[in-house]
Amino acid sequence: MSDLDQLTQSLARNLKRWRGERGFTLDALAARAGVSRGMIIQIEQARTNPSVGTTVKLADALGVSITTLLDHEQGTQVRLVPESQAVRMWSTEAGSSTTLLVGAEARGPLELWTCRLAPGEGTTSDPHPDGTVELLHATEGELTLVVDGRTHPVPAGTSAAFEAHVPHGYRNEGDEPTVFTMAVAIPPVR
Repeated sequence: MSDLDQLTQSLARNLKRWRGERGFTLDALAARAGVSRGMIIQIEQARTNPSVGTTVKLADALGVSITTLLDHEQGTQVRLVPESQAVRMWSTEAGSSTTLLVGAEARGPLELWTCRLAPGEGTTSDPHPDGTVELLHATEGELTLVVDGRTHPVPAGTSAAFEAHVPHGYRNEGDEPTVFTMAVAIPPVR
């Protein structure tokens, strides 16, 4: 089984499991996530690989981390994730990428990411649920953090924290690659 097939099967199984645990009907989850009922059916039947954005919307609507939806082995108290098993979410030919390092379900989902942005590149995020907090630490270059339309320079060695219930994004406006580590804490579904 290829990595993509394994990911598709894990997502199908975990989406169905978490939807059941939350007591959400297909229609209820579709409404909460802003994703069509048909798309959810296709995902749960492992007939499609949704976009990262769709997967994030479903995770947010369920109140779990994206790691939880993609993880094929859960339940251990200590979980080590070798670099080879970190989930590359996107990358560009210029060398930008984001990689989900690890996640946890403790008082709501918690995710740890490493991100690399090539000069001139960036990425944006839709608002997360109220109460979501992001922490980040720049390790190389200078990150330009954009939160609710306002820019904030974050040079290497600097950390930042912000409430992520508003539109936000990350850019590299410099001439060298920018690398940063980010943690996302999402409140539990009420």
